[in-house]
Amino acid sequence: MSVKNCDLAILGGGLAGGLLAMALAKRQPDVRLLLIEEAETFGGDHVWSFFANDIPDDAKWLVDPLICYDWNEYSVRFPKLKRTLGSRYHSILSDHFDTVIREKIPADQYLTNASVVSHDETSVELADGTRIEAAGVIDARGGGNVDALTCGWQKFTGQLLECEEPHGLEHPIVMDATVEQRDGYRFVYCLPFSPTEVFVEDTYYSDGSKLDPRILRQRIAQYADEQGWKVKNVLREEKGVLPVVFKGDYKRFRKDNENGVALAGSRAGLFHCLTSYSLPDAVRFAMHISALDTLDSASLARASSDFAAKHWRQGWYYRLLGKFLFIGAEPDQRYGVFQRFYGLSEKLIERFYAGQSTRYDKARILTGEPPMPISRAIKALFS
Repeated sequence: MSVKNCDLAILGGGLAGGLLAMALAKRQPDVRLLLIEEAETFGGDHVWSFFANDIPDDAKWLVDPLICYDWNEYSVRFPKLKRTLGSRYHSILSDHFDTVIREKIPADQYLTNASVVSHDETSVELADGTRIEAAGVIDARGGGNVDALTCGWQKFTGQLLECEEPHGLEHPIVMDATVEQRDGYRFVYCLPFSPTEVFVEDTYYSDGSKLDPRILRQRIAQYADEQGWKVKNVLREEKGVLPVVFKGDYKRFRKDNENGVALAGSRAGLFHCLTSYSLPDAVRFAMHISALDTLDSASLARASSDFAAKHWRQGWYYRLLGKFLFIGAEPDQRYGVFQRFYGLSEKLIERFYAGQSTRYDKARILTGEPPMPISRAIKALFS
């Protein structure tokens, strides 16, 4: 059995783990890191998109090298609203994420194809028999147990399509809800990566978590055909099922996932309760941990727990909106909630996605004619 020693072992080289490792490599280069990823590459097979204002100015150095695509505006489409908004929008692709991690972190500070079989606050055992001894361990392997939370689900399948001719899109369509509503709130998401390449994702806010990629592939093909796009090839595909949390027992959730070590990312509950959006919180957490004076197990556990608990408390408003969406609105009428929301100011919408809504924003979102029967809104409020 071989033994490796480090100051900090980070389990999981996805978005949260990778950002944390890069932040520490830059801000505390004397710390001996070990980023451990089960797969062959970092980041999985994902497209992460975000608004420019989601990232604090002091953290842009961390995110800017990862950006693959950049647009100055985006649009939304609903049955009674079509709008183009002037917010800057970015996308990151996981293969580029992998490349940047390998550039920013010394080769002796990461492992791939390394499966974790057990761990505690100061050690990690790998499937090949390697033992890692560390002053601290952070578990950033995503997912986690959500049995303590009451959730709806955001589920999707996305494909990068290569078209025979230019598709004609000049900027992203973040939500096209003019499509047939099925299985809750359905919308199509489009990112033009080149004149002939467009990433198309079929997305649902559903009561159930079951996902059938085969059916969604057919719907993507139908959508492309309706747009007049002649598809030459499917270049990549991703799929996912993410929790949309609208209530729950946070202490039990934490206990179910903690296993004695500090947590990061989705396993720590660090995502937007309503959108399942995790990139802004992953950036904030990376900046927070990388600024700590000490990275021993006790300091990491305390910092992680305090950061996540504060995030849960601050998310009460978005969980309330989730109740309105999943309890207050009929499944095939949920699009009306987003249709009304996208009629509000651009800055309010930006702050909402960043999880930084002001008191005025919160009041404004809830005032006016509700996009659901009053009786159902009251039921959701007091559920």
